[in-house]
Amino acid sequence: MVLTGLKGQRVLVTAASQGIGYGAAQAFLEEGARVVINSSNTDNLAKAQQSLSQFGEVHSVAADLTVGADIDNLVTKTVGLLGGIDTLIYVTGSPQPGTMMEQDYGTWESAARLLTISPSYLTKKVAEVMITQNVKGRIVLSASDAIREPEPNLALSNVCRISIFGIVRTLARELGSHGIRVNAVLPGTIKTGRIDQLVQDISKRNNVPEAMVMSRMVSQIPLGYIGSVDEMSKAFIYLGSELSSYVSGAVLPVDGAMLRSIG
Repeated sequence: MVLTGLKGQRVLVTAASQGIGYGAAQAFLEEGARVVINSSNTDNLAKAQQSLSQFGEVHSVAADLTVGADIDNLVTKTVGLLGGIDTLIYVTGSPQPGTMMEQDYGTWESAARLLTISPSYLTKKVAEVMITQNVKGRIVLSASDAIREPEPNLALSNVCRISIFGIVRTLARELGSHGIRVNAVLPGTIKTGRIDQLVQDISKRNNVPEAMVMSRMVSQIPLGYIGSVDEMSKAFIYLGSELSSYVSGAVLPVDGAMLRSIG
């Protein structure tokens, strides 16, 4: 019998005050891990910590992942609270929808800081801790299936989230000799506030009812339904535990078979 081996493990989950990050934090707590959650919204973070405390030991650290000093502080405080980091689950918010021609320099700069610089720098800082403590850790980054097949009106995500591929492929090789594994998940259509935002945007752009937009969205998913946060969390548990002990450098779609591309 293969077990996750997560009992007592030290896990940092970013953007965990709601949505996919919250679900991931709950899943690790239910496996017996000790968890630090993060968000830039202190009110939401406090509520999330209180709610998650019923599942196990959970701490919170407020940090804006687009600010280098905040990332430094997040890692330092996590190590102080847990004694180290065995698994990093990197989740982040999404930039505004829109086409490339609708974006200006400021929106590109903000998206790059959020989706490219942030995961690159945070994974470096966490890896440094793992190497110093001789921890054979796991780093799991969340991106989007849009980096395989760009989506209309999601230009910022289509372009900037591709960096996750580069981080995974590069760090998996650089950190392999230390026993640190680096992988990523590509969420498809998962029931969160982001889906509601996209449905509203498409509805407004095309002047069609939101119910029609949602119906069309579901019709594109071969499994026939929108995935749940709980289903998404299972992928994090797999890649963030010993269940995937020989998996590194992989990118796992969690999308109900929606992607059509090969490779």
